[in-house]
Amino acid sequence: MKKFIVSTALLLVTVIVLMAAPFSFYVVGPNEYAALFKFGKIVSVTDTPGIKYKTPVVHTVRHITKKLHLYDIPRSGVITKDKKSMIADNYVTWRVSDPVKYIQTLNAIEARARERIEAAVYNAVKNAISSMTQDEVIEARGGKLSAKIAEDSNSDIGMYGIEIVQTEMKALDLPNDNKSAVYERMISERQNIAASFTAEGNSEAQKIRNVTDRQTAIRIANAEQSADILIAEGEAEYMKILQSAYDTPEKAEFYSFLRSLDALKKSFAGNGEKTIILGRDSELGRILYGTNQ
Repeated sequence: MKKFIVSTALLLVTVIVLMAAPFSFYVVGPNEYAALFKFGKIVSVTDTPGIKYKTPVVHTVRHITKKLHLYDIPRSGVITKDKKSMIADNYVTWRVSDPVKYIQTLNAIEARARERIEAAVYNAVKNAISSMTQDEVIEARGGKLSAKIAEDSNSDIGMYGIEIVQTEMKALDLPNDNKSAVYERMISERQNIAASFTAEGNSEAQKIRNVTDRQTAIRIANAEQSADILIAEGEAEYMKILQSAYDTPEKAEFYSFLRSLDALKKSFAGNGEKTIILGRDSELGRILYGTNQ
């Protein structure tokens, strides 16, 4: 009888152990947190993959993913610094950075996390855009504006154990009712800027032309002055040569004779018959008549 009772007890313990075994271990995946609770309070959190032990009934486990979440935030209207309406449409990627805070504040419910993220991102977008004019917002679209929104959003939701990894603007547009008017105004402003640049360029070009013309005029004047000096020097040298060549009465008379012949030759130049009347006392007359008087 005693052996029967012992065998029964051992069998009962074995059955209990076998039934409790599945509830005594839990598995931590490679990309998740595992929070261990004891009567509803967090005892520990681990993200080391593997099989872990827990006490059945006393301990419970909650798994929280470490993967990135993508949340497409609904479109919202915002007002710029110069009181212009714009429509913001963006999305964020987020993850759980502190599982303890995530559980304590949001009970690890993803829907609640999205609500907090949407509010934080909207406030960040509103604050960023309200500090800039519409033109500044349009020029700042891209990485600079997205980085500022992500930074401001994280400062609001850090208490929930959530981290916004990235924010991106899918669209930052104007309301349909004033889109055309704004675009026309922007085009007009750009045309005015272009006209201003063109006028400045023309003014600078005219200054360059004026300087060039002045320098050219100075160089031409200097060149003409140098030419006049050279001509005068050449004529002076020519006169010296003539003076030295005809420095005797015989040479002077011969020179006078040559000049008279040149004058006579020029008188007969041209077409048709010509008649020249010369007096005996003229230089040519004395030459033709062969007299010295």
